[in-house]
Amino acid sequence: MPPRSQKAPQKPADVKSTVKRIFSYMYGFKAQFAFVVIGVIISAFAGIAGNYLLKPLIDNIEEAIKSGSWDKTKFVSILGIMAGIYILGAFSSFLYSRIMLKISTTTLMRIRNDLFTKMEALPIKFFDTHTHGELMSLYTNDTDTLREMLSNSIAQVISSAISIVGVFTAMLIYSWQLTIIVILVLFVIIRVIGFIGARSSKGFIAQQKAIGRANGYIEEMIDGQKVVKVFCHEDIANEEFEKLNDELCEAATRANTFANILMPIMNNLSYLHYAITAIIGGIMTVKGIGGMTVGTVVSYLQFTRSFSQPITQVSQQLNSVLTALAGAERIFKVIDETPETDDGYVTLVNAEIDENGNIKETDKRTGRWAWKHPHKADGTVTYTEVKGEVQLDNVVFGYEPEKIVLNGISLYAKQGQKIAFVGSTGAGKTTITNLINRFYDVPDGKIRYDGININKIKKDDLRHSQSIVLQDTHLFTGTVMDNIRYGKLDATDEEVYAAAKLANADNFITHLENGYNTMLTADGSNLSQGQRQLLAIARAAIADPPVLILDEATSSIDTRTEALIEKGMDSLMEGRTVFVIAHRLSTVRNSQAIMVLEHGKIIERGNHNQLIEQKGKYYQLYTGMFELS
Repeated sequence: MPPRSQKAPQKPADVKSTVKRIFSYMYGFKAQFAFVVIGVIISAFAGIAGNYLLKPLIDNIEEAIKSGSWDKTKFVSILGIMAGIYILGAFSSFLYSRIMLKISTTTLMRIRNDLFTKMEALPIKFFDTHTHGELMSLYTNDTDTLREMLSNSIAQVISSAISIVGVFTAMLIYSWQLTIIVILVLFVIIRVIGFIGARSSKGFIAQQKAIGRANGYIEEMIDGQKVVKVFCHEDIANEEFEKLNDELCEAATRANTFANILMPIMNNLSYLHYAITAIIGGIMTVKGIGGMTVGTVVSYLQFTRSFSQPITQVSQQLNSVLTALAGAERIFKVIDETPETDDGYVTLVNAEIDENGNIKETDKRTGRWAWKHPHKADGTVTYTEVKGEVQLDNVVFGYEPEKIVLNGISLYAKQGQKIAFVGSTGAGKTTITNLINRFYDVPDGKIRYDGININKIKKDDLRHSQSIVLQDTHLFTGTVMDNIRYGKLDATDEEVYAAAKLANADNFITHLENGYNTMLTADGSNLSQGQRQLLAIARAAIADPPVLILDEATSSIDTRTEALIEKGMDSLMEGRTVFVIAHRLSTVRNSQAIMVLEHGKIIERGNHNQLIEQKGKYYQLYTGMFELS
């Protein structure tokens, strides 16, 4: 299984706009960024100036040797100036590093905030078409490379570029003859970097792919460890992992071989350049060519040592910058995704309803709701009591236009009815509930909620009127009480206790070490699957909705616990519209209407006794003549 969070390095498609976009997040830091640039310049020139002062320092000693008289005051003053320059450079480096760290962390905070805010606004379809690992990599891999670029690479590239220009200029001033050697060596260095860099890049791409395959396999094996042990698959799993690990080792060796030989080659070229410069500079000094002095040669040699290093640093940092910009592009692509659209204008409000059916909006929680419907034509506002009556009229839907999942679905669920959907996997049962809560919008046909087209109802208000319990239960890090209260954030402790008792979860909760204050972590891994499902049902119960959707809600619970839940759920379902999806047909027997789906169509409908009498597909399913898959 390929990894979801590992990607091979990519180059950015539009460097200019991506860089501009990153800098747009640095608002409020113009002054600080100016200090960073000034600090980088001072730090780079401090190194150049320090080397430059070696010439008068050495020349002072040479002059003292020749004349027998040493100007100590001049010598000490030069040393003092050098010390001051190096101290200033060190302070500048410290200062711009600290400022850049502040800028980078704040910038990344803003980008992560925008990314998370956008993800909260994206439609369910986005998450259905992107893996969790792929999205998580935006917050880990991509932001980490961006952090490295902002905090280190930018300043390093600027500093190296200034050093290259400054050192080259100083060398040219000292001796144009020796600078010709520098140009020749520079040409060789660029060719070496290009040759090795190209092969190193290919190697790292192969290494990233190999890391991804290995990590993906490890993740798969850890998740399925029980299955591995049940079927005694350990030896085969080890063999397959060793194969992937060998591929990773080979790819990493190839990648790092080229990466690791770059610096030794550069160092050797630097030593060779140093030796040639020393020999030629010595000859020029002895022969008196170009006014060359011992101080000039010593200072020039220092420049040759410091010339190749910034070139290597620039080549290495540019690779990091390009990788970071590619990661930033992926982040901005998600930030630029079209958010979930909502053209609804009908809202859910608390209501007071008198014995004559007159509805009055109120700010108090009354336990009764109404749809507030402003009419654009005449400017009037009408109120409709929320009963939870749902009607589907010839609904056609496909997650992709060419693949129809539902084809002409029509049904009507009255207030207080329990409607069950049964059928094979892929028949469209869950899709119907996804349409009722507007996770997806209907392209053809209509869905009405209390007689109102659901496209007119604001999505948040529509979903507030419903609760859903999924087969895959998700619990959040926090206490048991926090997780139940997730269904109604302002619920009192008494309401939490009542919801837990209604779902028959109170018994096991009170036996936990800290009861309702027991901390849950790792998606409630310290609870059984059945206990987690009970908490999910309690979370739905506390919301007290007019419509309840149970998508395989009792599939992870034993029949005895299921019977207890159904007993407690009877009072919860009273007066509410309930949609039930179940493979276990015993859970749908008491439904007022059972819809049998096949290939996106309702092929049978009726209550349990009616469908048994028909002796059709439901009869076959119930008697075991045909099994759900």
